[in-house]
Amino acid sequence: MMPAPLPATTPAPLPIRPQDAYLFAHRRRRLWELAAPYHCSVIGTCLTTEGLRKVLAKLGRGAAAESDHALHSLAVGLAAAQGPAARLLDKALDAAHAAALRRFDKARSEAALRALWAQAAAEGDIPGPYWALLTHADAGAALQAEAFAQVHMLSHLVGAANRADIRRLAALEAERAALLDRLARQQSAMHQAVTARDATIEQLRGHLLQRAEAASPAASAAGAVAEELRRRLEREARQRGALQQRLDQALARLAAARREAAEAATREATLQAELAALDASLAPAEEAGGAPRPVRLDLGGMALLYVGGRPGQAAHLRRAAQAAGATLLLHDGGVEQAEAQLAGLLGRVDAALFPVDCVSHDAALTVKRLCRRQGKPFVALRAAGGAAFLAALQGLARQRALPPAGD
Repeated sequence: MMPAPLPATTPAPLPIRPQDAYLFAHRRRRLWELAAPYHCSVIGTCLTTEGLRKVLAKLGRGAAAESDHALHSLAVGLAAAQGPAARLLDKALDAAHAAALRRFDKARSEAALRALWAQAAAEGDIPGPYWALLTHADAGAALQAEAFAQVHMLSHLVGAANRADIRRLAALEAERAALLDRLARQQSAMHQAVTARDATIEQLRGHLLQRAEAASPAASAAGAVAEELRRRLEREARQRGALQQRLDQALARLAAARREAAEAATREATLQAELAALDASLAPAEEAGGAPRPVRLDLGGMALLYVGGRPGQAAHLRRAAQAAGATLLLHDGGVEQAEAQLAGLLGRVDAALFPVDCVSHDAALTVKRLCRRQGKPFVALRAAGGAAFLAALQGLARQRALPPAGD
C-alpha cells in the first residue's frame, strides 16, 4: 500500500506596507474623472495659453490662427472624455505643477488639504494647488466646490479691477478733451473781448481829440467825456480780470486732469507688468528629451532684502526668489525686528525691496537712505503681493542683463 501524498503547501502572501496600501486605496483622480463643470476652470487657470497650444499641436489640433477662446473651448471639450487628448492634457498639468502635487500628496485627510489650500490662496499661489486639490483622493465634493468658487470669484475680481482702470482712463481722456475745447473757446472769447476793447479805446480817444480841438467853451464837455472814458476803461479792466481768472481756473483743471491721466496710465502699465510677470511665473517649463528645462528669470545669485510685507507671504516670496536664482533675506520693517539691523542686512545684499502699502514710513526712509549711502538700488513695490514682487524680479533681471555703461 502506497503512502498518501503530502498536502501541497501554499506560500504565504507577502506583507503589504501601510504606505503602499494607502496609496493604492487613494489613487489621484485624473482629468476626465473630474466633474464636468470643473474642466473649464482647470484649463483656464492651471494651463497657460502657450502650454495649451503645445498640447493641442501634438494632437494636430488648434491651428495657430485660432483665437485663445476657441482653443480653450476645444480643450474643455477634449478633457471630458478619456482618450489620448485627455491623457496629454492630464500629463501636461502634472508636469507643470509637480511641486504642488508632491506637497499636497503628503496630506492624509480633508482637514489637512483644506489647510494647505487656505495657505496657498492667502499667498496668491493658485494654479498648482488648485489642480492638486481637485485631483486628490481625499478632497470631498464640498471642498472641491469651495475651491472652485474661490477661483471663479478671483477671476471676476481681476477682470473687474482691469475694467475699472480702463474706464477711469477713458473718462479722464474725455474730460481732458472737453477741457481743451473749453479752453480754446475761452481764449478765443478773451481775444475778441480785448480786440473790441482796444477798438473802443481808440474810438473814444478820437472823439476826445475832436472835442478838445473845439472851442474853449466846450472844455467842460471834454471833462465829462474824459470821466466817461475813465469809467469805461475801469469796466473793461474788470471784465478782462474776470476772463483771466476763468482762464487760470481752466488751466488748473487741465493740469489736474493731465496728472490724473498720467497716474492712471502709470498704474495701468504697472498692473500689466505684474500680470505679465504672473503669466511668466505660471508658464510650465519646456521639455527637451523628457527632462524639464529651467525657467525664465536668472538673477545670477543676487542677494535681495525684502523689508515689510505680510508674514504669511514669506515662504511664497522665498520660493519665487529661489526660482529666479536669487537669495532673499527678510526684515519685518520694525514690527518685531529692530530697524538698527537694516544696516547690517543691507551690507550683505545687492538690492532692497519694500511694499509701500505694508511698511512703516520710518523703515522705508531708512532703507532709501542706507541704499543711497552704500550705492545699492532699491525698489518700492506698489503692493505687498506676489505679482508686484515677480514684476520687480523681472525688472532687476532686465537691469542685470544690460551691458555696462560705455560698452
